[in-house]
Amino acid sequence: MGKVIITASGKGGVGKSVFTVNLGAVLAERGVKVALIDMNLGLRSLDIYLGLENRVIFDVADVLSGLCAYRRAVIRDKRFPCLHLIPATQDRGKSASAFCGEAVADFYARIGECYDYVIVDGPAGVGPDMTRAAAGGSVAVIVTTLENVSLRDADMADRVLSEAGVARRVCVLNKVNRDLLRSGIFPGFEDVSTRVRAPLIGIIQYDENINIAANCGFPIVIQRGSYIEENFNSIADRLISL
Repeated sequence: MGKVIITASGKGGVGKSVFTVNLGAVLAERGVKVALIDMNLGLRSLDIYLGLENRVIFDVADVLSGLCAYRRAVIRDKRFPCLHLIPATQDRGKSASAFCGEAVADFYARIGECYDYVIVDGPAGVGPDMTRAAAGGSVAVIVTTLENVSLRDADMADRVLSEAGVARRVCVLNKVNRDLLRSGIFPGFEDVSTRVRAPLIGIIQYDENINIAANCGFPIVIQRGSYIEENFNSIADRLISL
């Protein structure tokens, strides 16, 4: 069965979903089969970040409710032959009756039979939606920034994921601005280990090109040889070794 990776965050706006598509892309570039699942019900975004929004017919709610087999909801990205997407629904009520932890874990298990990695973009926050989305997860990546509130919420997300049964949890610092870091206004790297229990496996520098690329519908790591691609590959190496 493929490894189920949950991406999470204590608060919104930390770049979790953009991180998810780039992680999926660098893994798919290696020739392994990757399924991206958008579980941010009512607020789907992975389809836009991949430029696939016009190809959505069925979504994860249709699969969980039994309306269609998951293969009918899969969208194939022609730029990455090994990267596939199952989008979230924009209608939260559409999946309310089927969205339970047991059904979600079974859903991931079925997909994991055909993919090496199942990467789940969970909802921001630490509410019941996150707990259900994390069901059956092998490892969780908590994406945070160096803001005090973000670090505190990331630690709470770590606790919730632990209670949800995700035994291995790691942390990635995103949108790190070196100038602000030097100013001393924001917490430093040394503060992360004291505020977030999940071990740090990577740091992503703030670069507006990451967001520009996502807004235009392609993962920034598609540009080979950039420091951003190398950074994401390093994070992927540490993650798959867990």
